[in-house]
Amino acid sequence: MRETPCMGDRMYMGIDIGTSGSKGVLIDGDGTLLAREDVAHETSRPQPGRVEHDAETVWWSDFTTLARRLLAAAGGRAPTALGVSGIGPTLLPADADGTPLRPAILYGVDTRAATEIDELTAELGAEAVLRRAGTALSSQAVGPKWRWLARHEPEVMERTELFLMCSSYLVHRLTGEYVLDHHSASQCDPMYDLHAADWAHDWAERTAPGLRLPRLLWPTEIAGTVTARAAAQTGLPEGLPVTAGTVDAWAEAVSVGVTDPGEVMVMYGTTMFLIEILGSPVPHPAMWTTRGAFPGTYSLAAGMATSGAVTNWLRDLVGGDHTELVAAAADVAPGSGGLLLLPYFAGERTPLFDPDARGVLAGLTTGHGRAEMYRAVLEGIAHGVRHNLEVMRDAGGTADRLVAVGGGTQGGLWTRIVTDVTGLPQHVPRQTVGASLGDAFLAAIATGARPDIRVWNPVEHTIEPDPAAAATYAEYHRHYRSLYTGTADIAHFLARQQRRDDAGSR
Repeated sequence: MRETPCMGDRMYMGIDIGTSGSKGVLIDGDGTLLAREDVAHETSRPQPGRVEHDAETVWWSDFTTLARRLLAAAGGRAPTALGVSGIGPTLLPADADGTPLRPAILYGVDTRAATEIDELTAELGAEAVLRRAGTALSSQAVGPKWRWLARHEPEVMERTELFLMCSSYLVHRLTGEYVLDHHSASQCDPMYDLHAADWAHDWAERTAPGLRLPRLLWPTEIAGTVTARAAAQTGLPEGLPVTAGTVDAWAEAVSVGVTDPGEVMVMYGTTMFLIEILGSPVPHPAMWTTRGAFPGTYSLAAGMATSGAVTNWLRDLVGGDHTELVAAAADVAPGSGGLLLLPYFAGERTPLFDPDARGVLAGLTTGHGRAEMYRAVLEGIAHGVRHNLEVMRDAGGTADRLVAVGGGTQGGLWTRIVTDVTGLPQHVPRQTVGASLGDAFLAAIATGARPDIRVWNPVEHTIEPDPAAAATYAEYHRHYRSLYTGTADIAHFLARQQRRDDAGSR
């Protein structure tokens, strides 16, 4: 699809709220990156298994900071439209005015609702949930967290009038509209019917009784326009069109042109995320099957609980910075001197769905140093990517084309290791800024433009597998898979001890 003419006078703003930071961009109508801004924030972990954000001090504060910085960079030029995205699925209960009633409960890294997952699965039936919702209930699902809220914080549940996610909270603050996009809704298992493209009202009532559900839109639709109040708070022009928004990973997939069946986005960030586009749903108990960002599309998704978070942990533990550690790890041969790591430092999401999995570093000797350990972390995450891709193929995916995106693509070592471990080429686009670029692109579509994302963000280079390294990693991967099964009982015992120790310290 070719760019429509006379687009240079248009400008689109995209803002994404992430797990540990937020990003915003201004994109010209021809796809030129005019400005980029980033802000960092903290994520709250009040107890093991609980991960939260304060919507006001994290989501809204980041948004307003980025909006004002981008407007300053625009030099008085007004954007044509605004697209937003954010981490998800999240659960933010709010009153009728949209004021949050508690911190937002985050996506699958928050594992508090294990009991409620089991309860709802037993009540509705595992096969029925998979067939209707497309995804087995897990820590990623929103439904069990609603039941947890009703059970443990009934006073909050009684006051709740609105159900907001990160992107829909921004949309509500900006426009006053109570909406949610179809993709985000399809992660509210078991509250959304994947095949009907509508709320599963009977299951939603059973999961969150009395909850008024938001109106459903596609990420390619305009939800409303910036109100006078929001304009005063953000500096944005009153009347600016705002998209319905979506979950960040799906906007990120759009940003690198992963829009057709068989294409896979590999997102290198605090957590590792993979999305394969499908033409029809293929539910699998170890994956997430959702609606896509565009009408008529579906996706098969996989997500690791930690990735970049483990590299940050090791950096803080051994000292130095990532640039220094990457350089040292690059001098270590594949296999990290006989080390093998399980990156399950916060449990694991797909394909294990095991919140009590734990990190393991096997093979340590006194001869190993931080270079070998850092490379072992990157390799362990790469083995997790391969494991997920193997299960995605079992589910019916084809993985015809892999595209890398995210902060972890910088430097080249991590992407090189993932290519060699998986044995699959990876395309790296010119812009790896991620979801905020996808937000701007969706805003362009929502206002009637017909841009081509591969013109906006072409592939810069392709990483081909190294046969010798791939052969080494194939043997390591077999042991990676058996290391989890061989240590799972020990990890589960230790996870129980950690919970007891934490409870005793309070």
